[in-house]
Amino acid sequence: MEKTSSLGKAHTDAERIFRTLLPAHGLAIRQAQIELCHEMLVAMFSGRVSLCDAGVGIGKTHAYLVAGILWQKHRPRGLPQTLTISTSSVALQNAITKEYLPTLSRILAEDGLLAKPIHAVIRKGRERYVCDWRLMQRLKQITVSERISPTRKAALKQLGRFVDLDEAAGLSGYDRARVCVPEVCPQSCPMREICRYQEFLKQAKSEGIDVQICNHNYLLADAMHRQQGMRPLLKDYRILIVDEAHKLPDAARQMYGQAVSLTELKQMEAALKAKHLFKAARGLADAGNSLISLFKREPKKTSQEEAFVMTEERAAALDAICRLLHSLARSSVVLPHIVCRQFEKMAHLFADFRDESPEKVLYIQYDRAGMPTLCAASRKLPQQLTRDLWLSGNPAILTSGTLAAGGSFARPRQMLGLERFAQCREFTAHSPFDYPHNMLLYLLSRRERSDQSETETALFARQIQELIAAAHGHALVLFTSYTMMSAIFRELKDTLSYPLFAAWRGNQQAVRQFKQARNAVLFAAGPCWEGIDFPGDMVSLLILARLPFPVPNPVSEAEREQYPDLQAYIRAVVIPEMQTKLRQGVGRAIRTETDTCVVAILDRRAAPGGKYHAEVKDALPPCPVTGRIQDVRQFIRVRKGPEYFLQ
Repeated sequence: MEKTSSLGKAHTDAERIFRTLLPAHGLAIRQAQIELCHEMLVAMFSGRVSLCDAGVGIGKTHAYLVAGILWQKHRPRGLPQTLTISTSSVALQNAITKEYLPTLSRILAEDGLLAKPIHAVIRKGRERYVCDWRLMQRLKQITVSERISPTRKAALKQLGRFVDLDEAAGLSGYDRARVCVPEVCPQSCPMREICRYQEFLKQAKSEGIDVQICNHNYLLADAMHRQQGMRPLLKDYRILIVDEAHKLPDAARQMYGQAVSLTELKQMEAALKAKHLFKAARGLADAGNSLISLFKREPKKTSQEEAFVMTEERAAALDAICRLLHSLARSSVVLPHIVCRQFEKMAHLFADFRDESPEKVLYIQYDRAGMPTLCAASRKLPQQLTRDLWLSGNPAILTSGTLAAGGSFARPRQMLGLERFAQCREFTAHSPFDYPHNMLLYLLSRRERSDQSETETALFARQIQELIAAAHGHALVLFTSYTMMSAIFRELKDTLSYPLFAAWRGNQQAVRQFKQARNAVLFAAGPCWEGIDFPGDMVSLLILARLPFPVPNPVSEAEREQYPDLQAYIRAVVIPEMQTKLRQGVGRAIRTETDTCVVAILDRRAAPGGKYHAEVKDALPPCPVTGRIQDVRQFIRVRKGPEYFLQ
């Protein structure tokens, strides 16, 4: 009875919050958002895991925060109060702690629904915090150094006010590495009693903390600690909310996998020399050079991955370095514990390669210089996620704007270890945006043919140029490869009537310049497919050069072996992943209720009658479809105001 009455009270409070309190402070009433919050409440009070696909504009953050706050208010007696929220982006973590929660806390407290303000804390890895002892040593060094610029000195000095390194503006990567908290804090540290990091840890696990926020990697690290009987990283909690849940499998691949760059052996060699173990250092250098000679390849323009292939020479070299590393790991009398532990971890990875472990996907990742990193990915990620997260019995909400693929949760269930989990629910909250009126989908006509002499690059360039002209700029062109993007950029850079920017790897300056321009064009790939907002008329034409099918790699090839044939694998894995990525890309187009945009897909496989036309339509919101440039011109002319067309 307690559960039923508590849930009923929570439902009643949710209705009042979303229909009365929040609208009184300027937020719109969204029926889908209210239904999403009710679904989350049901999962929380019934101890279920709920997969919630929330379309653009739903307001899922408010939905899960209100649900979590109401669970805390009405929860059964004796259960831990703390709410854990896991996200993949620092921007969202900051928004929750600095915008969403303070506003909700104030509104609900003023109305009497909350007795006290909500207190939240962001939890990160120790390398993101200041070590006071190391900071003091570093400040002594820069005081006498003339090579350190005044800007770097000022950045280091401001750390006296911050324990979180991310709050210090202008701090170099070199200085961060020298003042961050080390992997092991020695009990003998002279500043341990007044250490701000240790004080932060105490506060983060205190009774006063209602909400703890972390990234997916930290969440999994905490879960692994609990499974192994180690000290938990997070405060004990009852409710787990995973936002940006479509990225949790990628985080799991990192956390449950291992990787060792052979250049890391050089760093370990230096650690041995620092302890005057020159003979051991020479032995490690010889073993490392032998491995590098057997694995290194010629430099190429891009980094690549390839499956590991055993040879007699590689087997002998791996066996030799395993024996050496195990021997070094036992040298704890002269070597720091952290160094010995690193030797042991390396030895285990090399042993997986030597033994060709059947439980791992073994592959080699090459950087542009041809230097290898040996990688071992777990073949049992879903089972590990089930064991570490879902079998705990804690209710969990997994939500994302692109969680379902083509209307189905089959692929995310499989990847998240929820395929056969009986306590799992599914819920879809459709976007409130008026896509039939505000979005036009442009697909190539299969009747259209290019000139026989026209190259593929020239064909794409011509189509992109025609669309940009029809939309008067305001265009984002997304590519699935930087090679193709570079070729078309060269083709068009001197021919467009609008400013043209290109966001190459790691170049956010181009994105900022594009946002500041009135009617520019931005070429982008990689990270620009998701996570970046282009509201208003900034992106009124979104062009996808190709459908974003996943690029084959050793891990995906290993998964393919689990299916009876290629077609079964394509249906179960390849198409859902393409649909998810497609939804992420199209999500850049319309970010608010008033945005209007043409989405153009230039891949003929998406055209009417094309191989994947039906799958593309299933992934996208309902809207008119055309193959005529004149319809694009008409859509822009009708939907946009006079200021849009100003150069």
